[in-house]
Amino acid sequence: MEQKKQLEDLLAIVIKEGASDLHISVGKKPTIRVSGMLIGLEKENILKESDTLSLMSALLDEEQKKEFLKNKEIDFSYSYSEMRFRCNCYFQKGTIAIAMRLIPKKIKTLQQLNLPEVLESFAGRKQGFFLVVGPVGHGKTTTLASMIEIINETRAEHIITIEDPIEYLFEEKKSIIDQREVKIDTADFQTALKSMFRQDVNVVMIGEMRGTETISTAVTAAETGHLVLSTLHTNNASQTMDRIIDSFPSESQVQIRTQLAGSLIGIFSQRLIPRISGGVVPAYELLINNNAVSNLIREGRTHEIDSVIETSSELGMVDMNRSLAELVRAGEITLDDARKYSTKIQNLEKLL
Repeated sequence: MEQKKQLEDLLAIVIKEGASDLHISVGKKPTIRVSGMLIGLEKENILKESDTLSLMSALLDEEQKKEFLKNKEIDFSYSYSEMRFRCNCYFQKGTIAIAMRLIPKKIKTLQQLNLPEVLESFAGRKQGFFLVVGPVGHGKTTTLASMIEIINETRAEHIITIEDPIEYLFEEKKSIIDQREVKIDTADFQTALKSMFRQDVNVVMIGEMRGTETISTAVTAAETGHLVLSTLHTNNASQTMDRIIDSFPSESQVQIRTQLAGSLIGIFSQRLIPRISGGVVPAYELLINNNAVSNLIREGRTHEIDSVIETSSELGMVDMNRSLAELVRAGEITLDDARKYSTKIQNLEKLL
């Protein structure tokens, strides 16, 4: 009971301080992340091996402990005080460490997230492949949840989410929503994706693209009348295309390029940047697949996609540097932070 109370006391601090994450590691005080900044909890003791072992024991059931000790890491979700946390236990230097991310109970709208309204039009599509990309911890899952909620509120569809673990919990409105957690409701992403073809599904949200089989099945689903939404840990649209295509053997790359050229509807890349007034604000890039982009994908000229985005603002595309520059001019973020998140600093300077 003492270890559970220690855990719950830490989670209560996360909620009270409006933190996004809690980090637990031997030799350090428990640490939270607030508005992107890591802050050690000064009133807490430095954690010993016995502390992290106890906290792990409070988080995992017996089956999860066996899996953790076998694989040396485990993803799972944990509920406390009507709040959900996405968690990962892992080993470092032979000792247990834990990372926990707070999943907000309420799904925010695109407007509340300061995201562009154009994302609503992608949520309104009946079929196609749409990706939200960016580094870990920059709001990709939150953006997808907001898009799923738009569908849920506006039309009757059968939506399936495949996640590891489940993060946002949806309340059914106009749509039927089945949420499947890997290792609990299905063996893996690939198995769940193959099964969806027999489940009368309209929309599928895949927590993360993992492996060529998952990507291939997802693209096929998008080609055969489904709206497929997913995430990938890449920096921008062109890198995303390269990552997907390069994950296939050379003899299959022409086929996947052709499939992507026809099924992709857009790629949205986002970063959460510290806001001068506190909190974070998103900067983003948006690629919309049109005839020109489709030809570049098909012909293997993905390195030209960046230039197309930069010169196609009138078509609704958004360049990351332009988004950063607008935030600087609006007094939302500092120029230093804009430079940190720009991949082409010289282009950013020209816009300011």
